Amino acid sequence: MRFTLIDRITEIEAGKSVTAIKNLSLAEEYLADHFPGFAVMPGVMMLEAMVQAGAWLMRYTEDFKYSAVLLKQARAVRFNSFVVPGQTLCVTATLQKRGPREYVLKTAGTVDGASTVNARLTLEQFNLSETEPNLAESDSMRIQSQRELFAQLWKEATAPNNTVAETQ
Repeated sequence: MRFTLIDRITEIEAGKSVTAIKNLSLAEEYLADHFPGFAVMPGVMMLEAMVQAGAWLMRYTEDFKYSAVLLKQARAVRFNSFVVPGQTLCVTATLQKRGPREYVLKTAGTVDGASTVNARLTLEQFNLSETEPNLAESDSMRIQSQRELFAQLWKEATAPNNTVAETQ
């Protein structure tokens, strides 16, 4: 099963930061078990939403050069409050340090301005064909799919290295 935990990117600045939202709905199947009678977004899903936001920042900054972005390290993870159905988790990821393949990001999740989660994440990007040359076509398909999803998430997509904020 694939979880897309970003519903919309509201602001993105290549090489700097991204802001995105996740609307939590009671219709999400995992809430039936987490927890019966007290549905809350699992902490690992909040963390994954921050990873996904950071990955979109990396892809946008690098003009979708890499097919894969993975979590390499999560440090100083703090869960401060619950996210319940009907609430909107606002996720931010701000670049702290950038290497050729890794980004270190300061990430946070809030609901109505109140902190729910924060962490320092290290994400690594690569192409599958770097270790398995026969996967070059898979890389191309994954990158195309990511571009298409990004166009749905970020309605005002522009060329990288531009700052664009969504108009209301």
